[in-house]
Amino acid sequence: MVGTLDEGKIVDYFRNKSVLITGATGFLGKIMVEKILRVQPDVKRIYLPVRAADAAAARRRVETEVVGKELFCVLRERHGAGFDAFVADKVVGLAGDVMREGFGVDPATLRDLRLADELNVIVNGAATTNFYERYDVALDVNVVGVKHMCDFARRCPNLEVLMHVSTAYVAGEKQGLVPERPFRDGETLRDDGTQLDIDAEMRLAKDLRKQMEADDDVDPKAQRKAMKDLGLTRARHFGWPNTYVFTKSMGEMMLAQMMRGGDVPVVIVRPSIITSVQNDPLPGWIEGTRTIDAILIGYAKQSLSCFLADLDLTMDVMPGDMVVNAMMAATVAHASSTQTSEPEKKPPPQQQHPHSVPAAPTVYHVSSSLRHPAPYAVLYRTGIRYFEEHPRVGPDGRPVRTRKVRFLGSIAAFHLFMVLKYRVPLELLRLLSILCCGLFGLAALYHDLARKYRFVMQLVDLYGPFSLFKGCFDDVNLNKLRLAMADGDHADSAFNFDPKTIDWDDYFFKVHIPGVMKYVHK
Repeated sequence: MVGTLDEGKIVDYFRNKSVLITGATGFLGKIMVEKILRVQPDVKRIYLPVRAADAAAARRRVETEVVGKELFCVLRERHGAGFDAFVADKVVGLAGDVMREGFGVDPATLRDLRLADELNVIVNGAATTNFYERYDVALDVNVVGVKHMCDFARRCPNLEVLMHVSTAYVAGEKQGLVPERPFRDGETLRDDGTQLDIDAEMRLAKDLRKQMEADDDVDPKAQRKAMKDLGLTRARHFGWPNTYVFTKSMGEMMLAQMMRGGDVPVVIVRPSIITSVQNDPLPGWIEGTRTIDAILIGYAKQSLSCFLADLDLTMDVMPGDMVVNAMMAATVAHASSTQTSEPEKKPPPQQQHPHSVPAAPTVYHVSSSLRHPAPYAVLYRTGIRYFEEHPRVGPDGRPVRTRKVRFLGSIAAFHLFMVLKYRVPLELLRLLSILCCGLFGLAALYHDLARKYRFVMQLVDLYGPFSLFKGCFDDVNLNKLRLAMADGDHADSAFNFDPKTIDWDDYFFKVHIPGVMKYVHK
């Protein structure tokens, strides 16, 4: 890693560089594309593989789902009438599929673009983040997709760094200090010596899919549920709470295996909960629903009366722009071209000495729980304050009174509350509704309560383990990177990723909650 970094060195690095970013239609991917284009307009090309039928469809997806977003308002204003021409020159949408070899891009297109020879940086941000995803789909995207990316990277002679975006929650439900280290091959989160065989897991999912497809009595809905249940079962068998973090862990293992023997620096970025943009280019901008946002939206809709969370526990959050700042700094710090003043063209890994000993991937926890923790109480008090000062308006135009949410700090307390608050009344209502043939509005009341019950139980099943997460993510590597930044401790630095510069109450009240209400809860 280079000794010292500053804004100028990071900006200069991306000059005349070719960068490929997978997952660019996602929240973090958009922020990175915008940031590179804004700070370094002389970047050579940014290639964005997207799922599309052809080049024209890929271009339309990039225009509508990436650069057409409000996030690009500063860039659009800066370039004015020349914005579309600038983007067309710098951003190339590639019709493909990350689950296939060569990103699923047509071989002729790859040859015409000389993509393998051109690329200097690959950032793999493609993932399915559904906690309860079909096992076969999660494996295809989060594991097989990584394998195909590595196959392609090994054919790129001028590749200077390979970055893989994972999640800090590959730690599962560990308690205490979680170190920044890569997984060992076959490692699990169990303490009994159980080993994980990735090939065996892929065969298991494939065999079940074939078995169900051959059975005419199994309808598509049942197939989906069986595949989802398989993923959850396998995840919990090996110690992970859900399919998402389980397959992301396998993806990290696949990355280390595939890049073993090469000299291209490999970086794994593990963000914690990624929240809305804190500073630039558009404070509050966010897409998708994060764990804590589901609580806010449920609260705003008044469909959430309780939630499983200990207000004294830390919710480890990092604004999206800070995550991207850390990613760009890490890219420059590890890029092989920064190691010498006259970088030589490297042969592809398969042409290197067979006994070369590579360094293990460098892991960065982009997190706040160790350096500047924010308890869930911050979200609670800023949420109450926000909705009191910005009351929601009902269909009749009148302000809706905000009811407080009850937070329960243990599974036992939550189950007891749910039995008393919902299960018993639900059973009584169901019986009364049957006896009264659905009269007196009992049927409607029953369905309303049942809907709220299902909503809360679904949230808790998916997000509960994270709400009660008692771990703390070590960030020794990230802190070294931060210390290497000559101007990285300043809040107004263009590449600031220090959570200590954030006033959490101010951020949630003035930036994040308004952003969620504007961009997510429309």
